[in-house]
Amino acid sequence: MRSSNIAYLPRLDHLRFLAAGLVLAFHLYHYFFHGWRPNPESALIGFIIEGHSGVALFFTLSGFLFMLIAMQGPIAYGRFLYNRILRIAPLFLVVFYLAITLGRDGFEAADLFYVMFSNIGSPPTSDYFVTGAAWTISVEFTFYLIFPFLAAFFLAQGWRYLLGLLALLMLFKLVIFTQVDDPIHVFYSTLPGRLDQFLVGMGAARLYHDHREAMARRAWPLMISGALAVYGLLFLLARHASWMSENRHEPLWVVWSGLEAFGWAWLILGYLALPPRRGRLAAAMARFAEFGGNTSYSLYLLHASVLLLMREWLGVLQPTPWFMVNFAINLILALVLCLAVASLSHAVIEKPFLGLRRRYVASDGAATGAHAGSATRA
Repeated sequence: MRSSNIAYLPRLDHLRFLAAGLVLAFHLYHYFFHGWRPNPESALIGFIIEGHSGVALFFTLSGFLFMLIAMQGPIAYGRFLYNRILRIAPLFLVVFYLAITLGRDGFEAADLFYVMFSNIGSPPTSDYFVTGAAWTISVEFTFYLIFPFLAAFFLAQGWRYLLGLLALLMLFKLVIFTQVDDPIHVFYSTLPGRLDQFLVGMGAARLYHDHREAMARRAWPLMISGALAVYGLLFLLARHASWMSENRHEPLWVVWSGLEAFGWAWLILGYLALPPRRGRLAAAMARFAEFGGNTSYSLYLLHASVLLLMREWLGVLQPTPWFMVNFAINLILALVLCLAVASLSHAVIEKPFLGLRRRYVASDGAATGAHAGSATRA
């Protein structure tokens, strides 16, 4: 996604596409084949079984990108929120209205308040598979409300501020773990449970800004180790502490979102550090990934509608006796259809509003001490 506030980084779009693709694969796996149950025996495909981790990648990327922007200069708070509303509200409101339309006969006026709180209580979007993914938007927007302040304080006070916030979050998570009947659900779907992912993304952006050249010299080891870290973490989750587990007091979940974010941040840094690939095939793959990333918001919010209609109209395609082949066939078809729908949605819902965005960074150039000091007044 191109921005007037920072130079375009196409590889961030590649990673957005990966995040949306993981969520699509996760939903297809359970909605078509496995019925929302843990599957520790198949932990080797934990990145699919626990593909909800794509949400963590989205959140980590948000912290990363906005911190890169904040290091360009002080953020104008009002314009920042104006841009964020234009970015997420139009499509989110379409999905929200679809949810209250599906629940027309049970709709109550108080349900409108869930526009701001689609991640807690009993929002109408959570009543239906096709709109369930909307819970993340409230978490994301709440982060937007506080991000300019977090970025300013991080720039002014340095790493001790970020580490202090992470330590406080751990305290709050321990309180949640001891006081809530289903702490996994709270960790999964609330800002206190997810804020560390945004913060880790912010820290990764600072590392990228300060040590980009050193990372480039070690790009492949950084990238490979980051990919292995993510794979290993999702293997561990699928094997021992699935989000769908009946044990809702699994201790791993106290630290899980932070570990997950560190893994994704590691991979982000490695991927951005890689040298440019040459050749027609690499260029074609990059263009496809950029297209997927550019439409990833629509892909994320609307893919469940496509999966629903696929299952209703086509059924689960199982032309071979091999599960992974059948899964791949259904996933490829779903991806093609989802990208077509996402492209249309992006063109008619997202893009007209994106054209109304305005620059919100007050000055160009790398962040300095002066920028950090003035940023505290954003």
